[in-house]
Amino acid sequence: MKKILGIIPARYASTRFPGKPLADINGRSMIMRVYDQARKANCLEDVVVATDDERIANHVAMAGGKVAMTDPEHPSGTDRCREAMDKHGGDYDYVINIQGDEPFIEPAQIDTLGGLLDGQTELATLIRQIQDEEKLFSPNVVKVVTDIEGHALYFSRSPIPYCRGLENQEWMTVHDYYFHVGIYAYRTDVLREITRLKPASLEKTESLEQLRWLQNGYRIRTAVTNLDTHGIDTPEDLEKMKKIFG
Repeated sequence: MKKILGIIPARYASTRFPGKPLADINGRSMIMRVYDQARKANCLEDVVVATDDERIANHVAMAGGKVAMTDPEHPSGTDRCREAMDKHGGDYDYVINIQGDEPFIEPAQIDTLGGLLDGQTELATLIRQIQDEEKLFSPNVVKVVTDIEGHALYFSRSPIPYCRGLENQEWMTVHDYYFHVGIYAYRTDVLREITRLKPASLEKTESLEQLRWLQNGYRIRTAVTNLDTHGIDTPEDLEKMKKIFG
């Protein structure tokens, strides 16, 4: 049984929703709802919030959660996870990076990802089948293609593969398309390695961090999830979720 640490990166600053982690959702903050859901996952040995803000750190600690203060200059959640892992201590085999703006994440999704972590897996993530044309052609939805064993071949903001000679509405009738669900698992030695890599050309072109790893020869295993995700990017998203989940 591999020892896995769950880390929830949480920043206070946000262009579209400042202070998002502390937003109230029916009496419980967003960050603590994520924390509570992560704690229900069977595969996680422990869960810690990684933040650069004292307000978030104090809030999590007061609510009974574990927290690690990290450098505010980190360029990504991956870098924040690496520092939090080192500060938290413990001899972990893997880290799972859980998005801090998904307060309704299903613990089963975390466990699905944990099921891929056999010691040989370097990196892993989840994917889900695309069901509508708008999502397929949206540059805000990251698409992924995999090999026959489920390793990611490429991630793109464009729909991949391209269906030559077909109208857009016909594409999903001839091929199953998948989008990326933003939860990552890293083998701890690989996490230390990838945070030392410089941004690569594919990453710069698509603005997708995972392309840096692929371009440097790392393998990313994927697992299909059928569960919905409900990321909250704006105050409007939050109000919608409050109505849905009551």
